[in-house]
Amino acid sequence: MDLKEIFWLDELSKEYNDTVGKKCANLGELIKIGLRVPYGFALSVKAYETFMEQTGLKEKVVQIVEQETKADLDTDKEIDRMIELSKTIREAIEGADMPPGLASQIGEYYTGLQKKVGIPDVACAVRSSGAVSMPGQMETYLNIKGESEIVRHVKKVWASAFTTRAIVFRIQNNMPISWAPIGVAVIMMIDAKSAGVILTVLPSAGDLNRAIVEGNFGLGESVVSGEITPDSFVINKLEMSIESRSIGEKTKTVVYGETGTTIGEVPVELQKSPCLEDNEILEIVRIAKDVENHFGYPQDMEWAVDKRFPFPENIFWVQARGAKYIKKEARKDEEYVIDLMLQLFRK
Repeated sequence: MDLKEIFWLDELSKEYNDTVGKKCANLGELIKIGLRVPYGFALSVKAYETFMEQTGLKEKVVQIVEQETKADLDTDKEIDRMIELSKTIREAIEGADMPPGLASQIGEYYTGLQKKVGIPDVACAVRSSGAVSMPGQMETYLNIKGESEIVRHVKKVWASAFTTRAIVFRIQNNMPISWAPIGVAVIMMIDAKSAGVILTVLPSAGDLNRAIVEGNFGLGESVVSGEITPDSFVINKLEMSIESRSIGEKTKTVVYGETGTTIGEVPVELQKSPCLEDNEILEIVRIAKDVENHFGYPQDMEWAVDKRFPFPENIFWVQARGAKYIKKEARKDEEYVIDLMLQLFRK
């Protein structure tokens, strides 16, 4: 396997998990099966190692940890010491100069990313991608623009491997404190017209011939979190026809702010309008069906429609996983009787 310091996402697959981290490897895998994911690149664990070794930080961090942990760290009694340890290491990493060769590579990839998307100074998310899942332990930075800012925030992500909570996590899991190589994802921000989810099965009925698409204006967080009543569309997968529509009154939307996401107002004239065109709905279903066929299992997928691109290049995918649903063949006979009785009462 190629041990480069930086990869385009479309060079990756699940086999690269230990090279660039799980998040980047999974995005590469989605591309391999034909999904359009947000354009971006990944700094590998080797890039982290190059930075730490060429700046002398590899030895320096070991010394800092040894100095602060002469006595055994007890996460209940020594939290103040760990906070100070985190602060010292993060300041050292963020204050170090990026090695010229690595800085040049990051600049070249960022320039290439701008050309790929056709957007000067394209805003990016710069986030961690660990080989081992450590949910909520490291930082994500949004709306980062310009070569120097991308370089600066790559260092900040590396430094976030030494947050107090990340240090505590490693202590509790018997992992080394002073050495935390991680990948970093630099990914184009989606300027979402709308976003949401698709299930390639009706989960409560176990109907494999139908899919349900739910969405709202803006980012998909409002749909996933259940904060609003989204638009909902049921599609016959065999005939590729929209069988039913439920248009929610969408007063709130999640949008990107300067440092993260924020709640915005949906314009009054759009609140009762569908967040998707029919051709977008059917394209989302078509792609999701392909993924379902690839894995041989119904899918639960997250999509976003970017207002800057023409159809169908405007549909991007950010998540794909197996869907949870009731399997009809596994249900007991009495459950069918109850269902039938309920249907009779509803008529």
